[in-house]
Amino acid sequence: MSLNNLEEILAGCRRKERQSQEKLYRQFYPVLFALCRNFFEDKHDIVTAINNGMMKVFKNLDQYDAAKGEFFNWMYTTVRNAALTLLRDKKTQHFDYDEIKENMFFESKENPFQELEYNDIEIYMSQLPLATRRVSSLFYLDGFSVKEIAEALSISEGTVKWHLSESRSRLKTIFEKSI
Repeated sequence: MSLNNLEEILAGCRRKERQSQEKLYRQFYPVLFALCRNFFEDKHDIVTAINNGMMKVFKNLDQYDAAKGEFFNWMYTTVRNAALTLLRDKKTQHFDYDEIKENMFFESKENPFQELEYNDIEIYMSQLPLATRRVSSLFYLDGFSVKEIAEALSISEGTVKWHLSESRSRLKTIFEKSI
């Protein structure tokens, strides 16, 4: 999508034109679906998170400031935060996470996804268990700290570290098989 075309669509969205809103939604749906799939397995939950996020995008479009960054980044963050809110509201994470009581040592800040293309990342992430995928997505793809993830998901920092360690271990095995 060209910058001029995006600006036209955004202008239409600001005027609350349904056609422009639909164009914007359809344009970014695939990447937002991939984002929300990192938090939910059920397609209904994925679409609900996208819809909740896009409603916030449309409602708060006047708050977007191009001088502070690209529209895509603002929209992505808005939808990601809507997904995290839905997760908290569903209160299902208590069933997804086993709290780790002992101190777990998380060794590396190295990002296993650094050299991969987006489509490859999506394939590898989909092979992780849902709880581990949530934590890994927030840490490696969105740059959240261990503390921020613990707060966002209402789990202990030790549990976050365990999931990061688990993701590295599982991904190492997956990467070795694909070579």
